[in-house]
Amino acid sequence: MKRRTTVIISAATALAIGGAVTQSLVGHAEPAAPAAAVAGKTSVTTVAPAAEAAPAAAAVKGLPKTMTFYADPKSGPATWVAQNAGDSRKATIKAKLSSKPSAKWFGNWSGSIKPAVNTYVSAAAKKKKTPILVAYNIPGRDACGGHSSGGTAVSEYRTWIKSFANGVGKRRALVVLEPDSLADFQCMSTADATTRTKLLSYATEQFKKSAPNAYVYLDAGNSNWASAQDMSGRLVKAGLKNVRGFSLNVSNYRTTAQENAYAAKVNAELRKRGAKAKPYVVDTSRNGNGSNGEWCNPAGRKLGAVSQVNKKPTAKTPEARLWIKTPGESDGNCGIASGTAAGVFDPQIAVSLIKGQ
Repeated sequence: MKRRTTVIISAATALAIGGAVTQSLVGHAEPAAPAAAVAGKTSVTTVAPAAEAAPAAAAVKGLPKTMTFYADPKSGPATWVAQNAGDSRKATIKAKLSSKPSAKWFGNWSGSIKPAVNTYVSAAAKKKKTPILVAYNIPGRDACGGHSSGGTAVSEYRTWIKSFANGVGKRRALVVLEPDSLADFQCMSTADATTRTKLLSYATEQFKKSAPNAYVYLDAGNSNWASAQDMSGRLVKAGLKNVRGFSLNVSNYRTTAQENAYAAKVNAELRKRGAKAKPYVVDTSRNGNGSNGEWCNPAGRKLGAVSQVNKKPTAKTPEARLWIKTPGESDGNCGIASGTAAGVFDPQIAVSLIKGQ
């Protein structure tokens, strides 16, 4: 799954190695072994691909059909394009990546969080676009992979996430809440998992109270991590009832069809628990060719559907496909971007995703 480094790379450092630092310092690693093998606590469900939309599925009320998303002019791809006018790859990267909407990640590198969020949401509002934001600062972050370990202290998180919600305020925004936080439980103690659940529940309450017009999605990992039964229970305890729905495949490569099948199972389990089925969104930034089982800058992956609202959603399809992970950003010093630190935009990764090679 996605992993964020503990070392924040400065813009100067990024320029020195030919890259551009973005706010999404994420490489996304799945557990080294299936969850059940790692800790014996959580089973892993591998879902066979299914049709993205079954003909018999009834239409459901989704996101506003007129909703379009904000493209950050300071994203990693946009910054690289601006700084590399003479590079032969510029035109392709500009057309295929930097001009497309993707999420902006916020965490302990963002400085004072309320003004940081407010500035970004305000910029999107001026363009009459909806910003996609990711809150990624949960204590004990990335407990399984360790590549993005960190997060704020338990004693500080409530203040941080409350300020985040206040930064959004009453304006429209789409927020993905704490990727991997509910999928990491097999690598945490029972006490730490209980604390995290309480923090997430508090977070959902703050968005419900202070950001009533935000579409908030509590992250639910992906179809190859926790079982639908386990994930449904975690979502309920973490305050799913307070938010719009859940997010899947963040910074991973699973196909949309696989995530649709998993979402259907999660919603079935939610109903068994007496909870309501919820809409969901899927990260399609790198899932055009699906997963080859590798997580760290694998070759042969491809861009998926650009950020867009599903104008004819059903109970078996996501209500939006989103570029939550910014395509072209390195997962770490590995794969086809050996020597490029996590979170640094790498044109080699970008071109590989564009070409699907």
